[in-house]
Amino acid sequence: EVQLQASGGGLVQPGGSLRLSCETSGFTFSNYPMSWTRYSPEKGLACVASLYADGTNIYYTDSVKGRFTISRDNAKSTLYLQMDSLSAEDTAVYYCTMGPNYWGQGTQVTVSS
Repeated sequence: EVQLQASGGGLVQPGGSLRLSCETSGFTFSNYPMSWTRYSPEKGLACVASLYADGTNIYYTDSVKGRFTISRDNAKSTLYLQMDSLSAEDTAVYYCTMGPNYWGQGTQVTVSS
């Protein structure tokens, strides 16, 4: 069974940082591209960042370029998202995703003073 367990969300002030982690199991992590996707009622669903199985071909949506960094540790079967210079517009539930069909349970990120 594929499992994607995201963690690391929370409440942070504007300008602050958070690091999300996604521990995975049930599949060969090192064989698959991975993504972080976020959802908010105001903006809907959006892919924030993604990368290939070998960590190359990194994609960022325009609004997070220069502020977010996606990475992975294939030895630990874990995906990461370092988020810096956070703003209220980054408030959302963040999901670790593998393809269109596999999603973790999500972790809430709230940016507020």
